[in-house]
Amino acid sequence: MDFEPTARSRDFQERLTAFMEERVHPAEPIYQDQLAGLGNLHGEPEVMEELKEEARARGLWNLFHPDPEYGPGLTYTEYAPLAEISGRSHIGPEAINCAAPDTGNMEVLSQFGTPEQKERWLRPLLDGEIRSAFAMTEPDVASSDATNIQLRIERDGDEYVLNGRKWWTSGAMRDRCRILIVMGKTDPDAPTYKQQSMILVPRDTPGVTIVRNLPVFGYIDQESHAEVLFEDVRVPASNLIAGEGDGFMIAQARLGPGRIHHCMRAIGAAEMALEAMCRRALARETFGAPVATRSNVLDWIAEARIEIEMARLLTLKTAWLIDTVGNKHARTEIAAIKVAAPNMALKIIDRAIQVHGGGGVSDDFPLAWSYAHMRTLRLADGPDEVHKLSIARRELRQYINEAQAVSQ
Repeated sequence: MDFEPTARSRDFQERLTAFMEERVHPAEPIYQDQLAGLGNLHGEPEVMEELKEEARARGLWNLFHPDPEYGPGLTYTEYAPLAEISGRSHIGPEAINCAAPDTGNMEVLSQFGTPEQKERWLRPLLDGEIRSAFAMTEPDVASSDATNIQLRIERDGDEYVLNGRKWWTSGAMRDRCRILIVMGKTDPDAPTYKQQSMILVPRDTPGVTIVRNLPVFGYIDQESHAEVLFEDVRVPASNLIAGEGDGFMIAQARLGPGRIHHCMRAIGAAEMALEAMCRRALARETFGAPVATRSNVLDWIAEARIEIEMARLLTLKTAWLIDTVGNKHARTEIAAIKVAAPNMALKIIDRAIQVHGGGGVSDDFPLAWSYAHMRTLRLADGPDEVHKLSIARRELRQYINEAQAVSQ
């Protein structure tokens, strides 16, 4: 494994860092002010459109997509540091059209979409003209086991009819959200992992009701996390993605690369928190000495640097494996980073909050917001416990086979 950045990755890192420092970070308070002025917590601040226009002009657009037909064609190893850089700002990923859930949805459409689906939905997403949502989790079942999903997708002539309820459908309340990718059951009697399918549902389809937004620890996320009701929702049969029963296969293809994005952004958030902790510790005095001289704070700073570097290396290794051998052969590492990176970031953000004192839990600093949203990442795309179960089973498998061979 060689994690020395390629020349083009280094070039993109330098240009993206400059864009973040010159345009994105200064725009953060403007974004918040404009959003408040809209009177719509899920609206589209004008400054974001200015940032997107600038990002496109600088060639910093769709950096996540590995297919050169749709972006610069970076490998996941090349893109990973860019996700970290953008992850230092809550508006950074959207400014370069690399925000979830659109990234995963675009990859699904580019891999599995028909030419018509690509033309109608993928192209506007790639151009940043519309946004999308991904509807998988349900409130009435334990969705950590996705085989529990109950929303029905039933064939009726040239249409499919959807009935069920979803929640945590991120992005569904955004003004520009036009399309939902919905996962549900097409055949409850099929083998366990062939019962589910994915289908495209325009948000304005009759029978689709956006019930409410779900706050995250009391924060109303501009991206939105919606509860959505589907009542006799009819869409053309041509809206099915791939084939009936392919839902799990598509989900696995979608979630592997997506976890690289999430985890590297988490590392960016951790770097932001460490920087804030260091600056605050140097700027404040307690009992006649800077906070930065206290042994426990020094330990926190040192441990933060160690833990960030470990998480980054594991994530880069995972990206390299996806590039070289594919998702299937990187399952253990994909699961491992999904546990390691958010927990690492949470620990560092928590300590940064502690060093900031009362200010750390206020909205005068971004730490409380960052903690709340990073905490959700221990549940999003599967909870820690499911990933640990997957890792442990694979670890034990070699010894089970060994024991069986000896017993024979």
